[in-house]
Amino acid sequence: MEAESKEREAMQLMAEAEKKVKYSQSFFGALFGGSSKLEEACEMYTRAANMFKMVKNWNAAGNAFCKAARFHMQAQNKHDAASNYVDASSTFKKTDPHEAINCLATAIEIFTDMGRFTIAAKHHITIAEICEAELMDVDKAVAHYEQAADYYKAEESNSLANKCLLNVASRAAQTEQYSKAIELYEQVATSCMDNDLLKFGTREYFFKAALCHFCMDPLNGKLAVDRYEEMFSPFSDSRECKLLRTLLQAHEEQNTDAFTEAVKEFDSVSRLDQWLTTMLLRIKKTIESEEEEGLC
Repeated sequence: MEAESKEREAMQLMAEAEKKVKYSQSFFGALFGGSSKLEEACEMYTRAANMFKMVKNWNAAGNAFCKAARFHMQAQNKHDAASNYVDASSTFKKTDPHEAINCLATAIEIFTDMGRFTIAAKHHITIAEICEAELMDVDKAVAHYEQAADYYKAEESNSLANKCLLNVASRAAQTEQYSKAIELYEQVATSCMDNDLLKFGTREYFFKAALCHFCMDPLNGKLAVDRYEEMFSPFSDSRECKLLRTLLQAHEEQNTDAFTEAVKEFDSVSRLDQWLTTMLLRIKKTIESEEEEGLC
């Protein structure tokens, strides 16, 4: 009963808001405070949206937030309009990911027009996450991560930009776009090398770039490891570099047992995540196929 009461109250607020909008657009409204009536209507739409949220009527909540946003724009309240579109997106996300993306895209347009690129970047990341998790569209997700990185760079938020680029690199490698992944991992690693706060991640990024090289061509992998050691001396003593050297030797000897043992030992100290496991399995399959060819 309480839910029904809240929904009825929300519908009444929507109806009252519509009346105020009509008045603001009338001849008398233009003469006698129509703008204040429009702001009152926006407030009512927002209150109604929150009531719809309370009873989990997500589509109605999203539509109410969108109405508030449109009339805030009409009143030149850009920040309020953008915030309402973000609120609309968060409610539509529960039922309609496409509409959630549309609302965020509109909010991004407003924020970029206002010069709020950091906030716009944050919302591009949210769109990327929706594309990936809800729509299974990795290409669109990557495009939004790249746009977010560009906006963060424009604001000199390099660590946040790098985080976005690493997301792109990870997905590029998973889809066997190794050249793109290598370029991005090397770019991020190079940008971190001379930064005392960020350089701890350099060995990881060179490690991942080397694995991508290895997936393309083991000889490229060996040359890449040599180059990374020259570029960043701490990489030479890292567990990641030592593993790469062992894997390269196992490949030269076509010894999958040595490969498996080296990976197992590394995993016992530093737990392998899904991305590393996938890359290492691809390399192992290469060695196994070469072993089979050698037996034929």
